[in-house]
Amino acid sequence: MKYIFVILSLIFSFSAISEDLENKKKNKFSVDSILFQVGEWRNIGPFRGGRSTASTGITGNDQIYYMGTTGGGLWKTEDAGISWKNISDGYFETGSVGAVAVSESDNNIVLVGMGESPVRGVMTSSGDGVYKSVDGGDTWVHLGLENTKHISQVRIHPSDPNIIYVSAQGSPYGETKERGIYRTFDGGKNWENILFIDPSSGAVDLAMDYTNPRVLYASFWDHQRLPWYVRSGGKGSGIWKSNDGGDTWKKLSDGLPKSVMGKIGVAVSRANPKVVYAIIESDEGGLYKSDNGGESWKLINDERVLRARSWYYMHIYADPSDENIVYVLNAPMMKSIDGGKTFTNIRVPHGDNHYLWINPNNSNILINSNDGGANISFNAGKSWSTQKNQPTSQFYRVNVDNRFPYWVYGGQQDNSSVAIKSSTFSNGISWKDWIAGVGGCETAYVAFDKNNPVLMYAGCYQGIITEYSLNLDNTKDIMAYPSMGLGEPSDEQKYRFNWNAPILVSEHDPNVIYHAANKLLKTSDRGITWQEISPDLTKNKKENLGPGGGPITNEGAGGEVYHTIYYVTESPHDKNIIYTGADDGLVHITRDGGKSWSNITPELEEGMINSIEVSPHDPATVYIAFNRYKFDDFSPYILKSKDYGETWKVYGSDIEKNSFVRVVREDKNKKDLLYAGTERGIYMSNNGGINWFKWQRNLPIVPITDLVVHQNDLVVATQGRGFWIYDDLTPLHEFSNEIKSENIHMFNVENNHKVLFSAMRRQGPLGKNPYYGTEIKYFLREYNPEDSLEMNIEIKNINGDIIRTFSSSEKYKSKRIDLKEGYSSVKWGGDVEGFVPPNGVMVPRGSDGYMSSYDVMPGKYNVTLTYGDYTKTSDFIIMPDPRKSISQDDYNKKSQLLRNIHDDVESIYNSLQKMQDVRSQLNDLQNRLSSDFNSIKNLSNETVELIDLTESKLISPKQKTFQDVINFRNQLDAQFLDLLNTVNGNIPPLTNGELQRFDDLHLTWMEIKKSYDKVLENVKSINTMIIENSVPFISKGE
Repeated sequence: MKYIFVILSLIFSFSAISEDLENKKKNKFSVDSILFQVGEWRNIGPFRGGRSTASTGITGNDQIYYMGTTGGGLWKTEDAGISWKNISDGYFETGSVGAVAVSESDNNIVLVGMGESPVRGVMTSSGDGVYKSVDGGDTWVHLGLENTKHISQVRIHPSDPNIIYVSAQGSPYGETKERGIYRTFDGGKNWENILFIDPSSGAVDLAMDYTNPRVLYASFWDHQRLPWYVRSGGKGSGIWKSNDGGDTWKKLSDGLPKSVMGKIGVAVSRANPKVVYAIIESDEGGLYKSDNGGESWKLINDERVLRARSWYYMHIYADPSDENIVYVLNAPMMKSIDGGKTFTNIRVPHGDNHYLWINPNNSNILINSNDGGANISFNAGKSWSTQKNQPTSQFYRVNVDNRFPYWVYGGQQDNSSVAIKSSTFSNGISWKDWIAGVGGCETAYVAFDKNNPVLMYAGCYQGIITEYSLNLDNTKDIMAYPSMGLGEPSDEQKYRFNWNAPILVSEHDPNVIYHAANKLLKTSDRGITWQEISPDLTKNKKENLGPGGGPITNEGAGGEVYHTIYYVTESPHDKNIIYTGADDGLVHITRDGGKSWSNITPELEEGMINSIEVSPHDPATVYIAFNRYKFDDFSPYILKSKDYGETWKVYGSDIEKNSFVRVVREDKNKKDLLYAGTERGIYMSNNGGINWFKWQRNLPIVPITDLVVHQNDLVVATQGRGFWIYDDLTPLHEFSNEIKSENIHMFNVENNHKVLFSAMRRQGPLGKNPYYGTEIKYFLREYNPEDSLEMNIEIKNINGDIIRTFSSSEKYKSKRIDLKEGYSSVKWGGDVEGFVPPNGVMVPRGSDGYMSSYDVMPGKYNVTLTYGDYTKTSDFIIMPDPRKSISQDDYNKKSQLLRNIHDDVESIYNSLQKMQDVRSQLNDLQNRLSSDFNSIKNLSNETVELIDLTESKLISPKQKTFQDVINFRNQLDAQFLDLLNTVNGNIPPLTNGELQRFDDLHLTWMEIKKSYDKVLENVKSINTMIIENSVPFISKGE
């Protein structure tokens, strides 16, 4: 194919908004404070652990452990891993934990060093220093060292918790002075760098002799990560020892490799502190051992499995009770009982092991961190606690379909691709509601026909792409050019694919699939044939191609393959317009379906085009999330063009420093309303990107890797906390300058579905469902509790009938509006006005005395909110569940039967309340009457007995608790309510049994009602007798 390649000669403007008009807009910019209160995020899971590189137990309680995750913050278990709770939310400003330690002398003191140590080419986040808790993790304070970026270890003096050591690995991307060993004598108020080697060598491990804590061993790693190469090794790598608590240091060398060293792990035995182990990356590397406190060393074991892929592992741990037991962590977890001469594998729940804490009082108790989370053992690794209760997964990208409910898709780091329901019609989202593996692997883009997601196209590193059949639960490899890319130099491959290579199914034609390498590939026959529809759309610099690592260990998994297309998107307005963005910063556009391409690259320093968004409102407007963190520049960059990329402007100066941007999306309903996912949270702009503000709500501080606007929701993929969804963006569409002047405002009500609920409750840790029903959202800026103004809400059907009310003056909580300043909402589950039962009726558990009734059918409704002079009405629709086709006639019949049941229950309760009132008055009357009025007394007694008898047929006053329904007969009201609940929960059409049961109950009520009518007749007679006999109002007494 012949390409027409156009190089545009453009003058780009990249200063952060230079026009006077935009400067004026920026100077006047302010955010409505209510915006920060509206709505909430919910975590849908999955509950499958993500990467953890730090963990610890405590010496005083074998049930308490801490897990540091690489994006999801710090977690704590108090039941040995049965359940985990995040304890860093609201305190930590970053999410990646590199180290965690608990004081052995005071278990309430916890220190956390931020920024993971095994730094990856992808899915790695930097930290912001050290945090400390003195109450077991309930609260935290920041102790500084924020520029260290990555902390590998924290060591606390065993008897004086004010003495703390931190090994700072530093930035992996560039030279920095914020590396080395830091010490504090005052619990972290002041720090001093007590060992610095050079700007490219960081402290990767730190071991303390706990029998003599003045003795320290520090290993340093000379390293750097470039986008195309991981350098592991240099003159700065080595092991240092201090005998005086860090005042002075000596480099250890006798017996250690003479050739260049890379990453090193070091451990000292508590059982015999003269025994020191080191796992060393080097051509002469392997497991080294010293029997004299590091003065001299011997190579004990040079097996490759101990030191493979060294930059990611090199972790070693000495058993505290036996000097000959040592553990080495790599992809497998390995244990030696002969001082390192031989090793056996220990089965763990997940591979890629990064940390091990051994209880110093009981060596059988372990906690291990790996790429699947953390797990605890009480039998030296024979069995482990589960990782299936940790919502800490890391996802690269997110996609969604149009099913009901819609599903969410992505690839989980070091795991599988995932497809998970956005909601279930049960009590939560469990393991049964998602699929672990829909093609591809951990790095997967997952693409499909959104309206018919039966065939899914998912990727893996090295350009692997598969077609997954949902019906067959089977995958087929459809690579354009199948090849074994692992370990191969990138310059010798036919195509260069990014670790996270884009896959796109056309929204205009679902038969068209795009797969991006350095060229854009296209298939229209499910991968049988592929067509190159572009030339190389990258910079293709030869010096950045070849092996992915050195000088000791090559890295050939694919994370360092460079000069690749990193993002592809179609214009939603025109199938022939396609944009590509490369990991080296190049941006291209085709307007003819790939026949010709134009280079529209912004004039910025080299960086990554992380995502591209074509405005759903304007075909010429396009946004780019651009970042340079791999060049040690963590600044946020958001690019915008209004002319198909011919000119660009740079935005994002409002976003906090070090919070580089990964994704920008525009709201599909409101032009210029933008959402940006960044390294440290989510941001919003309501003026087309000119200004940005952090809009976190209850979303934890976690890197945002991708987001989509879908069905008026915002769906987010995170790097450490799974998937999150913000339901109902409607209120965000209404914010304006006019609203700022309103004291009260009700937002338009979103349409919702009358869902058919699941028959089975989910078990285990659950993702959160949205609220099923109608949510009436409003704000009240100022509120005085002494103000007598009432707020009232009325819900009406299409005929204008009031079917449900709420009020701030209502007695019952389930009907009351609790007024307060700020944002609030009233939730209506679709039920009509219910019942206030008479005395003697056992109300449902949790009820405040009000009993709900049946739910309305799908249809058109409106809600009116009134508060003082403010009144607003919003129309909305309750839509039928699209999974089941139900005729309107069947809905009408169900509604009528429910109404009939409701009316009979209401009639029963009204009759009972009147009879109970009559009985009270008659009892009082009898106490006042003298023997002169026996005829009245007799009729009164007869009437009271009749009321007692009638009541016993209608209700069961002896029932006081929920299990009494077994102990005492359920009378007519309970029989009606049981039928009401049955019919209300059933899918139409009605059954003959339901209709027959109602007829029988209704006839029973009509029969019993005769006694009620007799009571009324007796009351009338008694009143007549009272008048005729001139019964005194106040008795004289006898």
